[in-house]
Amino acid sequence: MFTKSIFAGLILSLGSLSFSSAAIADEYPTKPITVIVPSKAGGSTDRTARMITEIAKMQNDGYEFVIKDIPGSGGQKGFEAINRAKPDGYTIGLVFTPQLVAHIVSKRAKYNLDSFHVVGNVAQDPAIVVVPKDSDIKNMADLAKKAKANPLTVAVNGIGSDDFLAAKAFEAKAGVSFNLLPTKGSTEQKAGILGGHVDAAFMNLSQMIAQHKAGDAHIIAVLSEERNKNLPDIATSKEQGYEVYMTATRGVVAPAKVDAKILAKLDEILAKVVASDEFKAKAKKGSIYLLPKNGADYAAYLKGLQADTQAVYDKAPW
Repeated sequence: MFTKSIFAGLILSLGSLSFSSAAIADEYPTKPITVIVPSKAGGSTDRTARMITEIAKMQNDGYEFVIKDIPGSGGQKGFEAINRAKPDGYTIGLVFTPQLVAHIVSKRAKYNLDSFHVVGNVAQDPAIVVVPKDSDIKNMADLAKKAKANPLTVAVNGIGSDDFLAAKAFEAKAGVSFNLLPTKGSTEQKAGILGGHVDAAFMNLSQMIAQHKAGDAHIIAVLSEERNKNLPDIATSKEQGYEVYMTATRGVVAPAKVDAKILAKLDEILAKVVASDEFKAKAKKGSIYLLPKNGADYAAYLKGLQADTQAVYDKAPW
């Protein structure tokens, strides 16, 4: 029988839990916050995470951060680790596109966009096509011509990555077929280009701009509608006759079920970091191209990107 005393005890218990939850949120954080990076250490995503946490620590007394790199499967292992994390605010992570939504579209993911609270976007990174420094491929027309004569080995950052989708788009535009080499990240792609082990790579600008400027590799195109101000002498894919566009974004998320007060703190921290002059200076020095978006705007972007990626997948599943 459900007596008045049991009911009163239940109400008291629920009230205690509510008070306890509020107290925990108010005291947050009481220990280091782990930031999962779904790529190898040393890459542009890892560098972005370290810049964010360095400035966040400077701006917020008592905050400590631990970077945890979980590479593999085009970011999927890291994305799923963020999703599986205990929703207590002590594990957050960086995500990047289009891989985040590509794994959902291909039905490989054990998460969906609703699995995450979107804190906000930080950066974008235009796609490029790069070749070894001694290559006789000087432009996109050369790339197409050589690919029609013989299969070329072209490195991309995993199946479903922005590199992969850009390479597939170029194949369709140029009427060619590459021997695509999926790698575990930009570190392997970079080694392939610098060592002359691959014919070309579809990558991101931040990952190879230093090597291009040093003469150790040659970027033959930027996959955007306008030339990049950091490489004004490099023609876009559009200028070269191939309307292939791609850019990656890098943002911050947390598990969706984290306490709302803690999520609000995380939102505020990221917004303050990306608005700071210190972060902007570090990003410029590190060739990180900023594209700040608040959580609502970035969440809307991700939903739109998922729809666009679904349309591509439906035509040519990978």
